[in-house]
Amino acid sequence: MKILLVDDDAFLRDMYATKFAEAGHEVVAAQNGETCLVKVKEQKFDAILLDMVMPGITGIQLLEQLRNIPEAQGAKCIVLSNQSEETDKQAAKNMGAIGYIVKAESIPSEVVQKVESLMTT
Repeated sequence: MKILLVDDDAFLRDMYATKFAEAGHEVVAAQNGETCLVKVKEQKFDAILLDMVMPGITGIQLLEQLRNIPEAQGAKCIVLSNQSEETDKQAAKNMGAIGYIVKAESIPSEVVQKVESLMTT
């Protein structure tokens, strides 16, 4: 699976990228929503994992913009965030996210498993 991982926290971005790579996935990292939008026009991704709280474009705004980019249509979006409010989860779902994983509730290897499970449903 080819994954675009979008998170402004460099430590978390690198840690999750390493975990997904160790599980055999190809990972491309983006430090913010703007970089994500450029990368989806350059490459095809199976999944886009994105944070909700980022400088510039928020996760919800990014989900909304991805819906309008033809090159991104084949990618499934999954939120990976510490925001755990039901309103955030519902807003992400309404914008097309197929899943919502709260970072604080899962260790990195569980995040990989949850993403793999979401991608097969």
